[in-house]
Amino acid sequence: MSGTDNRKQSLYFPEDMLEEIQKEATRQDRSISWIVQQAWKVARSDIRKMPSVNDVIAPRPAAPAPAPAAAPPGTGGPPKT
Repeated sequence: MSGTDNRKQSLYFPEDMLEEIQKEATRQDRSISWIVQQAWKVARSDIRKMPSVNDVIAPRPAAPAPAPAAAPPGTGGPPKT
């Protein structure tokens, strides 16, 4: 025996995707399982680059508040003595 761990798992695919996988399996005279396994091997490194839903993206710092506009002459500022 090859020592592989053969486990059964149900996977659910959208109908059009499953049809495409089935057509490819027929074209290559392979099982659907084999096609999905090969697809995983090819895509694994790209999928691992995707962020997890648990990854927290740090919030961007808020933009600094705009400086108050200078008051026109004679309309504000310290009182003249």
